[in-house]
Amino acid sequence: MPSIRVLTLMLAGLAMLGPFSIDTYLPAFDRIAADFAVEGVLMQHTLSIYLLSFGIMSLFWGSMSDSFGRRPVILASLVIFLVGSIGCALAPSYGWLLFFRALQGTSAGAGRIIGQALARDCFHGAEAQRLFANIAMVFGLAPAIAPVLGGYLSTYVGWRAIFVLLSVLSLLLIVASWRVLPETLPPKARQPLRLGSILRNYLHVAKNGRFLLAISAIGLAFAGFGLYIASAARFILDILNLPETAFGWLFIPFIIGTISGSMLSSRLAGKVNPARLVLAGQGIMALGALGNVTYNLFFEAAVPWAVIPITVYGFGMSTALPGMTVVALGVFPTLRGTASSVQSSVQVTVFALVAGFVAPLLYESALKLAFGTVGTALLCASLWHLSQRKASRE
Repeated sequence: MPSIRVLTLMLAGLAMLGPFSIDTYLPAFDRIAADFAVEGVLMQHTLSIYLLSFGIMSLFWGSMSDSFGRRPVILASLVIFLVGSIGCALAPSYGWLLFFRALQGTSAGAGRIIGQALARDCFHGAEAQRLFANIAMVFGLAPAIAPVLGGYLSTYVGWRAIFVLLSVLSLLLIVASWRVLPETLPPKARQPLRLGSILRNYLHVAKNGRFLLAISAIGLAFAGFGLYIASAARFILDILNLPETAFGWLFIPFIIGTISGSMLSSRLAGKVNPARLVLAGQGIMALGALGNVTYNLFFEAAVPWAVIPITVYGFGMSTALPGMTVVALGVFPTLRGTASSVQSSVQVTVFALVAGFVAPLLYESALKLAFGTVGTALLCASLWHLSQRKASRE
């Protein structure tokens, strides 16, 4: 077993691959559309198809890791992601880009899903919460670095360089996983790979109302910022009137907030009741969302003021999420892979719906985006409260 520091870095690297492959190419939307001579709105489809395939395959990675072990399934997913990244870099047309983005999406979620199950194989209670918070701190670097790096690569090298970078990153993760990643699920603890058994396991998980409410709340917590991710090109270029190299104005402040919240959650793990920490985090999320609406009601969106409330939201979100994740996955201690798959699938499905349907309705106005974040924060808190009420009755 590697040291806790090495394991944290490894699991964070695997988890950040999915968001990194989204955030790096957002600044290149207009350039890709121009290169393939398609309308800019069609670039939303390259995000939606990625998220759709991500969400569908998220249902299977956890079950496969419960049957074959954590390590081999992670390695297989990374090879698939490498093929998809190379395909995107060489795509001769918009149609082929869509195909290879879908291939990337099928594999990008495996590292995070199986990584969560791997972490829960090894750690419990406050230790698990602390590990999740530490992973979130490292994981939080991806959305800060990715759009800035993507903007510069797109401007000065070309948008295909973005996917070359993703190919190199996936290759490095394959080598690191082969050499460092441990196997934490012994053969005797593995579930048989039978379709009937898998369906029964999913049915068992899906029938638990407390679990479904909890993971829906987790998905909605992230959706508040996911709305800005999906709208990033319009928010930065049209609303804030900044160049495509300035995406850091949105992502870096948000990541400062999320890393700060993760640090707080890590330090308070085992010292403060997780329920209180979750409640405090959700309250801070609501404060950031309401502050966002208040600012945009009275002022025209401009940096840095337009992103300060988003930073507050991110701080609250990352304060609450580690505890929420530990509680949610703890509902099924013998089916952590399956439970993690369902959680990831729900989270990505919520993000896909936000990206494909909600964002296009709101991204023409900073005020509309702010109201969207208020909605996700309130829904998150409401569903989490319902899930905990059901838990207290069981």
